[in-house]
Amino acid sequence: QLQLVESGGGSVQPGGSLRLSCAASGFTLDYYDISWFRQAPGKQRELVADITSRGRTNYADSVKGRFTISRDSAKNTVSLQMNGLKPEDTAVYYCKITILSDYWGQGTQVTVSS
Repeated sequence: QLQLVESGGGSVQPGGSLRLSCAASGFTLDYYDISWFRQAPGKQRELVADITSRGRTNYADSVKGRFTISRDSAKNTVSLQMNGLKPEDTAVYYCKITILSDYWGQGTQVTVSS
C-alpha cells in the first residue's frame, strides 16, 4: 500500500513559521522526486517546491528564500520548512509523488492571518 500523509499545518500570525511533514508508507521516498503543492479556495493548485532523488531542489518564486524542502531518509519523510509566512500562503498543502501514476496526500491546512 502506497500512502502519503501530510502533517504540521495550523494557524499562525504573519511572519510566523510552520514545518510541514510528508510521511510515506509502502515505498522509500529516497528513490523518487517529491513535490509540495498548495491550493487556496477558488484558486488553482500550484507547485510550491520539489526535491529530486538526486537532492536538487526547486521553489516557486513566491516562496523562494522563505521555504526550504528537505528529505529525512531515516524517517522516510520530506519536510517543508516555512518561514516568514504571509497571508497569501494560506492554503491546503499537499505532497505528491509519481510512481506510474500520481499519489497525493490528503493535505494539511495552513492559515496565516491576524
